[in-house]
Amino acid sequence: MFSKFTSILQHAVEALAPSLPLQEDFVYHWKAITHYYIETSDDKAPVTDTNIPSHLEQMLDILIQEENERESGETGPCMEYLLHHKILETLYTLGKADCPPGMKQQVLGFYTKLLGRIRQPLLPHINVHRPVQKLIRLCGEVLAAPTENEEIQFLCIVCSKLKQDPYLVSFFLENKVKVSAARGLAAEGLLGNAEDMKSASSPDTGQAQASVGPGLESASEGQSSQQADRAAFSLNQLAIPSQAEASANHPSHNYNLVNSLLNLTKSPDGRIVVKACEGLMLLVSLPEPAAAKCLTENTALCDLLTERLTVFYRALPQSMDPLDIETVESVNWGLDAYNLKEDATAFPGKRALISFLSWLDYCDQLIKEAQKTAALQLARSVRERFFVSVMEPQLMQTSEIGILTSTALLNRIIRQVTSETLLQETIYFILGEKREPETLADINRHPLRHRLIEHCDHLSDEISIMTLRMFEHLLQKPNEHIIYNLVLRNIEERNYAEYKPPCAEDKDVVENGQIPGAVDLEEDPLFTDMSPDNRLSSPDWLSVSPPQTPDHVKSDGKTEVHKIVNSFLCLVPDEAKSSYHVEGTGYDTYLRDAHRQFRDYCAICMRWDWPGVPRPFEKCNLDASFFEGHFLKVLFDRMGRILDQVNNYMNHSLL
Repeated sequence: MFSKFTSILQHAVEALAPSLPLQEDFVYHWKAITHYYIETSDDKAPVTDTNIPSHLEQMLDILIQEENERESGETGPCMEYLLHHKILETLYTLGKADCPPGMKQQVLGFYTKLLGRIRQPLLPHINVHRPVQKLIRLCGEVLAAPTENEEIQFLCIVCSKLKQDPYLVSFFLENKVKVSAARGLAAEGLLGNAEDMKSASSPDTGQAQASVGPGLESASEGQSSQQADRAAFSLNQLAIPSQAEASANHPSHNYNLVNSLLNLTKSPDGRIVVKACEGLMLLVSLPEPAAAKCLTENTALCDLLTERLTVFYRALPQSMDPLDIETVESVNWGLDAYNLKEDATAFPGKRALISFLSWLDYCDQLIKEAQKTAALQLARSVRERFFVSVMEPQLMQTSEIGILTSTALLNRIIRQVTSETLLQETIYFILGEKREPETLADINRHPLRHRLIEHCDHLSDEISIMTLRMFEHLLQKPNEHIIYNLVLRNIEERNYAEYKPPCAEDKDVVENGQIPGAVDLEEDPLFTDMSPDNRLSSPDWLSVSPPQTPDHVKSDGKTEVHKIVNSFLCLVPDEAKSSYHVEGTGYDTYLRDAHRQFRDYCAICMRWDWPGVPRPFEKCNLDASFFEGHFLKVLFDRMGRILDQVNNYMNHSLL
């Protein structure tokens, strides 16, 4: 109560007293802080019962006022005093000792406000980035500490400064401290602290010591040395560990900023975790190659991503409705607030599923924003430590319920991933990296790919439909390796065609561009729609639908297509024509949708710089036997049994 009254009285006196020059006022407030440690004998009282917070706030206000009164980029005498006398270094020492109790919180707040409110770049100064680096090591040491909020604010302001000037990250990539030099550094640090107190206690105004009057110099030196000795003794009583002890207690890391943020991601406070994740996202986006390499090789960031994915995935129920997995609302990371009582559509495992999808979204966005080499390493880590180690055994199991659930989750992952690098590693996990043509002997070279393709024709219709849906979403992704691995690598050699080398007698080859003995599809009544005007070489082949003109006399083949489809539908009993029960689900709607998908995918393929014409037959390996590939074979086999399925349905209906 008395200390609060003293603080109020001090503010009143300062308000009524004539204003001093900024530098003298700044030095006055700093001396008031140092005199507290020299004169006080009670180090148990909390810092809020002292005038230290008020003096720190006044010092910060003076620095901001000084910067506003000067031209941009010009350093004033108050800032020079702060840098020259290593005030930040001394504050770090006091904050580390946390004496009086709560001092660490005050120091973190001062650092945060100083870096955030001062516009001129401070981190390049050695007397700024060195204590900042030391203070970073103190953050995240204790989970659920009372200073967590100030710690994360301080770390995030440092990250934002590095984002503005990425070259500054080199100051935070520390080299290992040599143990042999630790004692010398400790002695130097102790002397430096005492010297700081000595200079702070003397009537310094930011100028050289020669400015002190000759008559007062000896008395001043004697008084200052006594105060310095008392300051050093007081610091020793505070049990502040030396720099050698600090190095022993805190093993040197190459990227302490990342390590502190990683520690804070384990906080029980969700807001702290989100802030720490935001800081990590800022750091991975820095373009410096050395920082990217250090981040992936010398920190636990990869472990954090994969371990969290594993924990959330294993928390999911063993059996889940695929419809629930597919239709659960999309959740952006950090915004997965969920109230079970207010959720009327809750199902078992929804909370766990949202947590998994939320962290997956964070991994996806982190890799999307990361520097290229860092993104590649992070994505490979997710593939090796999560997809291969955790998901693959679930997809390869024999339990139909487990297969259905894991395939539905894989389908949801494919739909949600937007990062090109993570998508590429996901594709390699599912399909493998092979690009040479398939053969019947090696279709099971990649066991997971073989198993998933086999599931497209599984005895369980639910598994088949879910796997087909997964491949459908996979094929819609803008990635060249998908379509090449599943289809194109097997038809690139064109050994599906029956080719006869041209002879000297075949003079009509050059005239019409046809291969001798080839069947002209225009003469086949089933392909009358493939007139020269309707070929894919037409510039309008990417349009939504063929142009319709009332005076178009030539038949475009639509009538024949209708006849063919109607003839097939005559074989299907009315009870099996499910499309007739819902308006707009007939075969014509399907054809329009297929044409739209084909047009969209052709637009995607244009970015891959594929050749516009097929490889000449002379350069193809036509001796090899044709194999359409495992994927197309399973699809064609399934299509070939459509009439058998209709026949079985008719027999079932008759019975």
